[in-house]
Amino acid sequence: MSHDVVQTGLVVYITYSILDPAGNVVEQHDLPVGYVQGGNSGLLPSIESAVAGKKIGDQVEITLPPEEGFGEYDPDLSFTDDVDNVPPQFRRVGAQVQMSNEEGQTRTFYVTRLEEGKLTVDANHPLAGQNATCVVTVINVRDATPEEMLSGMAADSAPTQLH
Repeated sequence: MSHDVVQTGLVVYITYSILDPAGNVVEQHDLPVGYVQGGNSGLLPSIESAVAGKKIGDQVEITLPPEEGFGEYDPDLSFTDDVDNVPPQFRRVGAQVQMSNEEGQTRTFYVTRLEEGKLTVDANHPLAGQNATCVVTVINVRDATPEEMLSGMAADSAPTQLH
């Protein structure tokens, strides 16, 4: 089996950047992440499809509509309250707030707005409801071990965030 072409059953190492609709980099991974092509990696199917058949060093650009990327914007995941009801350490844009619902499920909310005595938190991904562009570079390709085939992830790589 050729080890320079992305094929099902091989471990593939990629680096990637995610850009917003204006072309600003929202997320970037310069350290390669590895997954098993066609495995149970959790990688977005559109990204696996785009790199299939590519060679080491090839770069692909994929447009991810909300339904294939970061989902539709859910207004129920955004809340505004009086700033006086919020602990002081969270009274800044970008602060992370962990909240739990009645079932004990925890979600991270981010402070997105602070104005006129009101504070808004939002648990939607910053790219929810928007097209995102993902620029992926194939760094390396190799055979997968039996354990990697089961897990879908490369044993020597950090878990991929693209899901």
